[in-house]
Amino acid sequence: MRLDVAILGASGFGGGELLRLLSAHPAVGSLRGTSSRFAGRPWHAAHPNLRGVADGVFEAAIDWREFASSPQPVVFSAMPHGALASRLDEMEAEWASLGLANRLTLVDLSGDFRLSSAEAFALAYGAAHPCPRRLGSFVYGLPEWTRAELPGARRIAAAGCFATALQLGLLPLEGLDLGLVTATAITGSSGSGATATETTHHPTRAHDIRAYKVLRHQHLPEVQATLTRGRITADLSFVPQSGPTVRGIFAVLQFGLPHGLNAEGLAARAARACAGQPFLRLVEGSPRVAAVVGSNFADLAVAATDRHGAVLVAIDNLMKGMAGQAVQCLNLALGLAETTGLKYAGAYPA
Repeated sequence: MRLDVAILGASGFGGGELLRLLSAHPAVGSLRGTSSRFAGRPWHAAHPNLRGVADGVFEAAIDWREFASSPQPVVFSAMPHGALASRLDEMEAEWASLGLANRLTLVDLSGDFRLSSAEAFALAYGAAHPCPRRLGSFVYGLPEWTRAELPGARRIAAAGCFATALQLGLLPLEGLDLGLVTATAITGSSGSGATATETTHHPTRAHDIRAYKVLRHQHLPEVQATLTRGRITADLSFVPQSGPTVRGIFAVLQFGLPHGLNAEGLAARAARACAGQPFLRLVEGSPRVAAVVGSNFADLAVAATDRHGAVLVAIDNLMKGMAGQAVQCLNLALGLAETTGLKYAGAYPA
């Protein structure tokens, strides 16, 4: 299988990771990326780590007519939230006119199509959805929970970074009645994107930790949907935190142990949850962000006393929380081995 791949918004952090991964992906035959800011300049102008490794030039836009002859066209959207939704009807119409609509696989890294209703989107993101009629038409891209839905999928909405960490933490809790689950997660500055703001600029957070969007983060509805998917009865609260690192998320979910479940039982549940999951690793003690940075792996651990339980998860927000997960979803959608182009260790120490 030869893939012809276009990345929309390839100059951001997510786009850079996609260029890095896909330039070495054995099934990718051609690779191109767009950027309004860097159009006409080489990829390494935005991503210096790609110099001499992945050669290409940013384009202002993709000429979809050139894609019409591709046996397997693929589009990744790494544009800011809202950008794909505002343009998708127009793009879908052009794809249809060129005979691409039913052959093209689209994987979106933004939050535009993760939720299934306009009402849920408005509550999560505080604005009306630009393309509500296409909500519910994307498969939710989190293989550990939705693997069976991904083969053959043509429109995929990759899960959010915080949402990924928390939902992986729910895997050992499938089918339980838990009551209150309290979740906290700390993320690095790259999670806020390549454009700095007053609160995301790294020098202002390099030696600081603070909470933000307390109990109201936009990824929470994604996690609540998985509570239903996993038959988990729980009232979930979530406090995200901004940390001093560049990459990585460290998440903790705490809950009261249901009657009949002890530490050994929770450990057995975690072992079953990780079995057969190529990017989920069960570790002793605490997961470490430094052990997963640069990789698509998620490290998970559990702990329990007589009354209380906890699940701890570490991921790289730009990999398993973003670009790596998107490639993992593409592999499954197209019938490739799930680990293709992804199974390697991160850099340690990070």
